[in-house]
Amino acid sequence: MSLAVRIIPRIDIKGPNLVKGVYLEGLRVLGKPEEFAKYYYENGADELIYQDVVASLYERNSLHDIISKTAKEVFIPLTVGGGIRNIEDISNILRAGADKVSINTAAIENPSFIKKASRKFGASTIVIAIEAIRQPDGTYMAFTDNGRNYTGKEAVSWAKEVESLGAGEILLTSVDQEGSGDGLNIDLISQISDSISIPVVAHGGTGKLSHVSDLFAKVPVSGVAIASLFHYDYISMNRNTDGYEKEGNIDFLKSNRILSTIQPSTINGLKKYLKDKNISCRVNE
Repeated sequence: MSLAVRIIPRIDIKGPNLVKGVYLEGLRVLGKPEEFAKYYYENGADELIYQDVVASLYERNSLHDIISKTAKEVFIPLTVGGGIRNIEDISNILRAGADKVSINTAAIENPSFIKKASRKFGASTIVIAIEAIRQPDGTYMAFTDNGRNYTGKEAVSWAKEVESLGAGEILLTSVDQEGSGDGLNIDLISQISDSISIPVVAHGGTGKLSHVSDLFAKVPVSGVAIASLFHYDYISMNRNTDGYEKEGNIDFLKSNRILSTIQPSTINGLKKYLKDKNISCRVNE
């Protein structure tokens, strides 16, 4: 029997708020991350990902309070990323209640950090985030800081390197697809998955249920990280603008719009759809 695939809501955070953009840009406030996290936990999420999307830009991680609040009410694995620079940062995040950390910039700048972190905390705790952008010649290059900064590292070879250094998992984002709802980048995901043996969680582009079933039917990835599909379903019932007057871009919250490419779904709705497609996943009955 095949292992159950993991369905993982991704919660991007800027300051105190959950935000969402397209291609990791144009961030819009959607609500409070701890409220989304609790709802997703109660409705069948296998894990959660918290990503501070401006942490590396400002060289800090400010999620400790949010992590602590979430850990008191959510009892599934929590991966936290953004602004993790050293062993002390990892210790602080794990102490706050996270189960895993996701590292991108610091790993690119100092690959030996992966080995050091893996040895201290265990490989299963260390997730390496790869933000990949397709180049004109068809190759994929790794970027940092939400796809802003070119690293010069080819994505497939970098994935092999981080595995050899002791990483336990890869969180793979297709920046070209992220937030678009146009579908996951099967080509990129296949290339990475075929090149390594550690688990891969694919992220970027899920706009409808069939995108997820297509992924699992074609590529043996461990899980998929999803934002818009679930967020837009949640805010359709919880669209609240109270107290957000000074919180940045809340035009989306004030409107009743969603991207036309997104067909919102609950987590259990997706899981039941996958089960009907004979894809193994944990379903809350």
